[in-house]
Amino acid sequence: MLWAAVGVAGLGFLITLEIAARRYGQPGPITNQVKGLICAPKPGPLYGGLALMTVVLTWRQRFIAVGVAIGIDVVFTLVRWAVRIKMTDGHFFGNGALWVMLGCAVIAVTRRTGAERALLLKGVGLGLLLVAGRKTGDTWLLITSKTRPAVLDQYVATADQALGDPSWLAGRILRATGPIGTHLLHLVYAQLAVAAVVVALYQLRNVAVERRFPSHHLVRTFLVIGLIGPAIYMIFPVVGPVFAYGPGASGTGGVHWAVANLWPDTPPPINTPHPMSYDEFTPRNCMPSLHTAWATAIFIHSRRAPRFLRFAGTFWLIATLSATLGFGYHYGADLVAGVVFALTIEAALRSLDRGWDRPGIQLVVSGATVFAALLVSYRYLPVEMARHPWVFGPLLILAMTSVVHGYVRTTKLWEPTAAPTRQPEPQPEPV
Repeated sequence: MLWAAVGVAGLGFLITLEIAARRYGQPGPITNQVKGLICAPKPGPLYGGLALMTVVLTWRQRFIAVGVAIGIDVVFTLVRWAVRIKMTDGHFFGNGALWVMLGCAVIAVTRRTGAERALLLKGVGLGLLLVAGRKTGDTWLLITSKTRPAVLDQYVATADQALGDPSWLAGRILRATGPIGTHLLHLVYAQLAVAAVVVALYQLRNVAVERRFPSHHLVRTFLVIGLIGPAIYMIFPVVGPVFAYGPGASGTGGVHWAVANLWPDTPPPINTPHPMSYDEFTPRNCMPSLHTAWATAIFIHSRRAPRFLRFAGTFWLIATLSATLGFGYHYGADLVAGVVFALTIEAALRSLDRGWDRPGIQLVVSGATVFAALLVSYRYLPVEMARHPWVFGPLLILAMTSVVHGYVRTTKLWEPTAAPTRQPEPQPEPV
């Protein structure tokens, strides 16, 4: 009943986004998903979804599924080459992964029964959710740009001076590193989903043997962050410093909408902020920083992995924070809110899984309160924050640190404690 309710709610949400996108003359997530059966899609999310689906299969079934997917892609590619169809953005494969996932769904319904059917359908749903999540996110971003003509960048940029304008500083540092640092951070920033899939595959490595999913894993947190985060974009629309105070991410677009071409060389002056109009195609996707939230979730879920994955999770978090600031996509205030947002979501999901208790409720309530207080302070106290950075800067870091400390302390209470080993009682020596 729970899975059926979730499925119905998800379908209703996708239909709503489809209708909203159609109102603005753009295809919605359902249309884009159907187009992925024939048109050349972006292969990364599709093969990432296929990899997640295979956690419910045996090794033999995995090789067959991947082989069939590659074979279908080869056929599609040859047909496109024969009829000289132009590829979109250089993408020429990926359909095979989607066809295999849908084929496994058909097999589950027609050839499986009971627990085996449910397990295979959960695997297919997990893979398709990763793909649908990306399509849904693209539609959400379109809606933010169409429905929020005014952005609040001046407020966040003013409040960010309490943190020392970290985006301006990181932008200059990244420019000084030259093309090597830029290419490395671009790779990390763009492949965040790949890192998530790797960690998730480790967490789900025993599903095929145990025939059940673990109670909590990274994919759940990842999807919930992506589902709730864009709703905050609608409440607090922000485009980012490279757009609001610079020439745009490409170096050419957006400059005529900017307050001034200041980023990253000249920090903005302390003035009374106002909502500012912006174009109808740049996403308002800064507050909170979901890249920071996702990287934080990856870091948390990699703590119980082998040393290599722990190091990778730490590297991905640091590199993601550096990229979001260095490329001018986010303010420092966005990152603080993103960390609090991720820990609150993670705490809520873990509490939902293990049963709500007093420490869990307190952690979620405190995280939500801190997150709301951050948004309110950015909106209504930015000038005071900029004029008193030695007061409000530490307060922002202290607020974030309190949530981090509360999460670590509470989750330690949830960890099972091993029973002490009983020592054998000394026996008398035989005479």
